[in-house]
Amino acid sequence: MTDDLVVRPLAGPEELDLFLDLSYTLDHELADDLGTGRRRPEWLWMALRDGRLLGRIAWWTNKDGGAPLALDFFDLDPDLPAGEAAEVGRRLLATATAAVLPAGTVPPEFNRYLPPDWREVPETRDRVELLLSLLTETGARPLVERLRLEWLPGTPVAGPTGRLVFRPVRDREDLLALMTPVMEGTLDAHGRADLAEGLSPREAAERHYDDEFPHYTSPREWWRVAELPDTGEAVGFVIPARNNYNPIIAYIGVLPAHRGHGYIDEILAEGTRILAEAGMPRVRAATDLGNVPMAAAFARAGYANFQRQVDYVWDAPGASRS
Repeated sequence: MTDDLVVRPLAGPEELDLFLDLSYTLDHELADDLGTGRRRPEWLWMALRDGRLLGRIAWWTNKDGGAPLALDFFDLDPDLPAGEAAEVGRRLLATATAAVLPAGTVPPEFNRYLPPDWREVPETRDRVELLLSLLTETGARPLVERLRLEWLPGTPVAGPTGRLVFRPVRDREDLLALMTPVMEGTLDAHGRADLAEGLSPREAAERHYDDEFPHYTSPREWWRVAELPDTGEAVGFVIPARNNYNPIIAYIGVLPAHRGHGYIDEILAEGTRILAEAGMPRVRAATDLGNVPMAAAFARAGYANFQRQVDYVWDAPGASRS
């Protein structure tokens, strides 16, 4: 059924319109990503029959010259019968992966943005489950499902209560000293995966910091530490920022000794306020579906769940899946 299928990468940015014959929520980012080096034509692959796009796949990185950090496009023509779509997807995934990723390396994480009700819509569920089953055939496994959240201007932001005072983060060490205890006992699946890999809480915090924070395009003066006004003891922190695509609450945490007192609401309000006062048209955030306390805090702050995110990972040979 795939004998006449042509599987190849884009010849160059001039073929982007062909790649866009299928659709996904990140389509609008592709042109800029190609222009800035966050994507490369040789990382965007297509399955074609007689010039018709039947499938596509693409990897992403966070900087020009970087290695692939995520597989975030994997689409099949919705008009294909399920069996044929599976064959096209299987061949596309195998051919493109072998060409893009060095032999023997662990593939980067797969991320997929979905409607909040994706399981309740049979057509959507069937298409998503087909993609996920093809990934599973290659050794991928589910890591986490996340809530993608959005705050819009006009949504009220709670005012300060006086229970906390806020100061800017002084430097890398200042923030890492707070991130490390938050990493202990974290409910975040990615953080737990880092700890299961054998990293110490400090090492996991350093990885999180170094992999993400240097790439933000916004002032570090926005980053805040929350303290008790009478003693100056640190209670938590929030990282309002802007990445290459959106204003975000990049990271937020309450130190273990201060949990259970409702401080998360005031810390989240401070981060949201900073971005709102900077005139941002929206604020995005995400939290694991299973992190019920954090999801509830975002809901109280007026953040709406506009999408879900499903993450799949491949384990290194011999790695524990605990």
